[in-house]
Amino acid sequence: MKRSELNEIIQSAIDFMDSRKLPLPPFAYWKKDDWKKIGNEHQEIVDNMLGWDITDFGSGDFKKIGLLIFAFRNGNFYDKEKYPKPYAEKLLLVDDGQELPYHFHWKKMEDIINRGGGNLLVELHASDANGEFIDEPVTVTIDGTRVTVKSGEIIKLKPGESITLKPGQYHRLIGEAGTGKVMLFEVSSTNDDTVDNRFHSVSGRFPSLVEDVEPTYLIFKDYEKYIKF
Repeated sequence: MKRSELNEIIQSAIDFMDSRKLPLPPFAYWKKDDWKKIGNEHQEIVDNMLGWDITDFGSGDFKKIGLLIFAFRNGNFYDKEKYPKPYAEKLLLVDDGQELPYHFHWKKMEDIINRGGGNLLVELHASDANGEFIDEPVTVTIDGTRVTVKSGEIIKLKPGESITLKPGQYHRLIGEAGTGKVMLFEVSSTNDDTVDNRFHSVSGRFPSLVEDVEPTYLIFKDYEKYIKF
């Protein structure tokens, strides 16, 4: 992905949230030079991977296969004494027709909540101990109601609806074409996307960046380069 594309995607997300009158926390609006000036009091943002996260999953086509994430809060897999928070909250924006490919989490349990916009299609699949597809039913919870579906079956979440996903349950998220951008919120146990994702068929979780312009906003993978405490 090009840095110019990331800049445009983040600005578009900020504009979208503003249009919904849902302001983000102050660090969502920080520019590159603002990040360079932060002190140790902001260490939690960096250590727990808070902020913007954009990926095309190695597809080279973000509009077709990709995801924008903003992490509001999170705990830490490795330092529970310093960061005892056992939960995380994220914003996920899925464009009309955009896909988040099949994956599951080894440890994380999550609720995916459609907070508005279009419909979200959730395609489910069971997995074995090696992370391979198996032809067995998948049981999830839809707004407090237990639902069992066949592997490969799709559940549609309309605005206001949510699904609870357990570790090991493959899921593919798709913004239903023709219904508009989907605004999702994810509430989960502590999350670490560097180690807790198992993708079935894509090449990687994080994008390879072409620095064609300077970053306007940072994604969390930039913190190591630009932030020195």
